[in-house]
Amino acid sequence: MTDITDYHIFIKEIKEKVYRSQIKASISVNRELLYLYWEIAKGIVEKQRNSNWGDKVVERLSEELKMEFPHMKGFSKRNIELMRKWYIYWNEDFTKQDVSQLSLENIFQIPWGHNIKIIQKSRSKEEAIFYVNKTIENNWSRNVLVHQIEARLYGREGKAVSNFKEKLPDTHSDLAIQTLKDPYLFDFLTLTERYNERELEDALVDNITKFLLELGAGFSYIGRQYKLEVGNEEFYIDLLFYHVRLHSYVVIELKTGDFKPEYAGKLNFYVSVVDDKLANKEVDRPTIGILICKSKNDMVVEYSLKGIEKPIGVSEYELTQVLPNELKSALPSVEELEAELENLEVE
Repeated sequence: MTDITDYHIFIKEIKEKVYRSQIKASISVNRELLYLYWEIAKGIVEKQRNSNWGDKVVERLSEELKMEFPHMKGFSKRNIELMRKWYIYWNEDFTKQDVSQLSLENIFQIPWGHNIKIIQKSRSKEEAIFYVNKTIENNWSRNVLVHQIEARLYGREGKAVSNFKEKLPDTHSDLAIQTLKDPYLFDFLTLTERYNERELEDALVDNITKFLLELGAGFSYIGRQYKLEVGNEEFYIDLLFYHVRLHSYVVIELKTGDFKPEYAGKLNFYVSVVDDKLANKEVDRPTIGILICKSKNDMVVEYSLKGIEKPIGVSEYELTQVLPNELKSALPSVEELEAELENLEVE
């Protein structure tokens, strides 16, 4: 069989697969579209390996498919090259452990654009599997997915020091551990060098949408400086949340310095009060506490949590936009900027 004849048979088979895909379901349906892309890429890779076809086949196939299906998108030379890379990525060096972590069916559950971002930006197959599963679990948009990859979620999730394994049931502790990150990235904040806890808290609340994105799926914001009354005394929690998947209140305390053992004791107190005064014992699971500080010594944290009765996790945070204090007074306020704009409009 000549190469030309072989090529025409191959093109005919691909066209038939496209037609079958159109009949079975609309080509815009994600799963069918990805199955089609997979089959096209598989055919190209096999032909290039077994029939010594060169890279020119991609360009020629693109032209043929665009001519045959002028109303369909996705058959550009660039996109067909991406199909091939995507197929090879999930087939080369695929170990038994990889297969156990990810059924290939999972990649067909997320959009094409998500698939490409994952293989382009992930540093390992294991990391790619993590983001495929997280996308399915949280229904991330492509922008949120890219943000999470660039924010190194894979290397931070579940890495905080906590006593959750000892203080929570197994089915609850695993999920609770996954809700914690270390460090938290507050790169959406702009603070001066000598900021305090209240300024950090103010900035997080002012950017609550981005803060919730960094905390992760499931957190529902309740309030800041949440008042607790105990024995005619008043105490104030920095930030209070409810986690809809854990069915737990979450107390968050912020510290702009190093972790100190006494911080764990204070957070333990807050968690105990919330458990007793806010939580519904018939519905809510145990309240958990999260202490987020500028830095910590993991061994000191571990010893500090040994005598703590309530479930507590300790993490660090990172800032990327810290301005020198002397610049603070030099920067115009929002009000000043608005006044300047009004003056320009008048002129």
